[in-house]
Amino acid sequence: MALNKEIWKSAIVEGLFADNSFLARALNHSTFANFKTVHVPNAGSAPAVTKNRSEYPAQAGNRQDYDLTYNLNEFTTEPIHITNIEEVELSYDKRSSILGATQAALKEAVAKDVLKAWVPSGYTLVKTTGDAVAHHLPSQTGNRKKLTLADIVAVKKEFDKANLPQDGRCFLLDYEMYSELLDALSAVQSNAFLASADTARGIVGKLYGFDFYMRSEVLRTVAAGTSLSSGTNATDQAAGIAWSDKFVSVAQGAVEIFAAEKDPTYYGDIISALVRAGGSFMRYDKKGVVILAQDTAA
Repeated sequence: MALNKEIWKSAIVEGLFADNSFLARALNHSTFANFKTVHVPNAGSAPAVTKNRSEYPAQAGNRQDYDLTYNLNEFTTEPIHITNIEEVELSYDKRSSILGATQAALKEAVAKDVLKAWVPSGYTLVKTTGDAVAHHLPSQTGNRKKLTLADIVAVKKEFDKANLPQDGRCFLLDYEMYSELLDALSAVQSNAFLASADTARGIVGKLYGFDFYMRSEVLRTVAAGTSLSSGTNATDQAAGIAWSDKFVSVAQGAVEIFAAEKDPTYYGDIISALVRAGGSFMRYDKKGVVILAQDTAA
């Protein structure tokens, strides 16, 4: 009995971003997923305004526009060897197990990559200011400062200062920083925050104009917080990200299923999956993204 590739493909596509609802809060550039590079034209500065102009002719100038680009990456799963094709076709549990592992691997890889791609170099940084608590990320050592409500307000001020839209503001925290946020809320605030959750969309609460999302780990910065960490260093700082949903993008191509059916050397079938995906911040001036990173505590 031959492997029905369409069964596998539809199930993987349906569940690819199920546990990463925050990725839906971005401009969708998936129509460009068949190209290696996505181009995002950015207009230059607005013209100066003169009150009660008295000198003529006015001096004509040029506007410098910018072409922001980003590349899509290819994500592939390790091939899985299926020793009994009849069992796969007839046993939902085994197929579900293999699909679950494939989905989880693709989702985690794509989500981590897109999150990092949303962060421009020289990003706007806010550091936590609370009491000292023990580190919580693997490989970290020492203490860090807790997240406080004042830190969320500080991020909000950065959005307001940049004249970002009041709607479409999003905030993603890891499980520990999210717990610290809950601890900082008063009883009244906590009730309102949790009552505003929209589980169907992955929103865990709303506060100060932000829709909050949560996942196990978001980002890591270097000790100073000024750039993302490239590894798992002892001095890394856990970080959340706030963004305006019209100022970041995500692009995902079709999931491709590869199957070698009845392979004579494996005495069974080999299956793997591939997806092309990517994302970016959308503004050449880097507005629309703010990083909230832990500060080091004694």
